[in-house]
Amino acid sequence: MTRRKPLSPPPYSTSREALEREVEVEVFRASGPGGQHVNKTESALRLVHPPSGVVVIAQDSSSQHRNREIAYERLAERLERLNYVPPKRVATKPTRGSKERRLGGKKQRGETKRGRGRVSGDE
Repeated sequence: MTRRKPLSPPPYSTSREALEREVEVEVFRASGPGGQHVNKTESALRLVHPPSGVVVIAQDSSSQHRNREIAYERLAERLERLNYVPPKRVATKPTRGSKERRLGGKKQRGETKRGRGRVSGDE
């Protein structure tokens, strides 16, 4: 599954009807196990979605019809992932407890470092 240069930005429609209008379907001979049957039937499918540049290949089944269904499902999943926009993070202030823990840790670290100073000659 490769990707070509997109023609338009997201969001992309994932409905089957819209995809059937937008994609370019290429049929070719599948590779892999299957013997003579797989070598002489064009059951594999490549769907190219020009608006997004997504390319999907399906050659799982020996049936072109089943491979077509698989390819459209994969394409819809890929477009859903491309359409996802993570929600904006809302900045919050630190809680009182977290401030106290941070300052307590800083004080403790300071005490540890102060103990590493020179020893006075009072001993």
